[in-house]
Amino acid sequence: MSVLFIFLGLVLLVVGGEFLVRASVGLSFKLKLSKMVIGLTVVSFATSAPELLVSIQAALNGFSDISLGNVIGSNIANIGLVLGVTAIIAPLAIDRDFYKFNWPVMMVLSIVLYFILKSGDEISRGEGIGLVALLMVYLFLLINRARKRAKSAPVDDGVDDGLSKASNFKIIIWLIIGGVALYGGSEFLVTGAVDLAQALGVSERVIAVTMIAVGTSVPELAASVIAALKKEKAISLGNLIGSNIFNIASVLGITAIIQPIAVKSQEVLSNDIWWMLGFAAILIPLAFFPKKYEIGRIKGLVIVVAYCAFIGLAFIGN
Repeated sequence: MSVLFIFLGLVLLVVGGEFLVRASVGLSFKLKLSKMVIGLTVVSFATSAPELLVSIQAALNGFSDISLGNVIGSNIANIGLVLGVTAIIAPLAIDRDFYKFNWPVMMVLSIVLYFILKSGDEISRGEGIGLVALLMVYLFLLINRARKRAKSAPVDDGVDDGLSKASNFKIIIWLIIGGVALYGGSEFLVTGAVDLAQALGVSERVIAVTMIAVGTSVPELAASVIAALKKEKAISLGNLIGSNIFNIASVLGITAIIQPIAVKSQEVLSNDIWWMLGFAAILIPLAFFPKKYEIGRIKGLVIVVAYCAFIGLAFIGN
């Protein structure tokens, strides 16, 4: 039954996230926001909604290990699974923005998260506000950089023009469907994860950093693999790094403001977050050695093997 709950939860989160993205983009067009701003901010917030709802639901129910494990595990999966598998299918080109802006921001936020958790064994409301404030600074700099780049060359914002014609009625229906599906999905997923952890005799933390994290990364992985197989531009490394930044700053930040997140398992600090920092840090040497500005098949395979080791050790270590 717990596996069914997890499956239903993930399906509802995917459906809810899709409808929320549509509604958010349609509403943004109504508010006369530029496509660039919509692509960089609105879509990013909307696609983080499933993780956010799961983390809030888990924190409110007293399962803060799921809140933390969900974000830390998703950040590891974004690099180890999504980036690794996609690079095996089609090598990824690295642009200058990756190592000059996105990667440093991700590393700084990851290190900040480590020290926040280390200092008080929790993310307090004040620290949550601080994380959201850092996100606002990041978005301000991101939009400024995009505007400057747009003057010299057109930018692919990835926003569907067709949504600009959506009626107010459609947007409201999408919002309702998205909201209900996300709420239901988060309820099912948290309940199923706790039940499965108890049935298998493992901690909620292990289920969160492995199964839940992989589950919430499946839509991104599927889209990336399909694009790579079609020889299209698979994924931007910047988009994956941006997703990791949003996970830390918006998901954990907003969750902590609503309900402070306590560290219940010391393995979060002694194991999981070090894997997250390791996967983030290894991207720089992979980006430049031995072949510059590309993450090819061999590098992708190395990342995936490392991710499999992380998953295996998570269960063995429990």
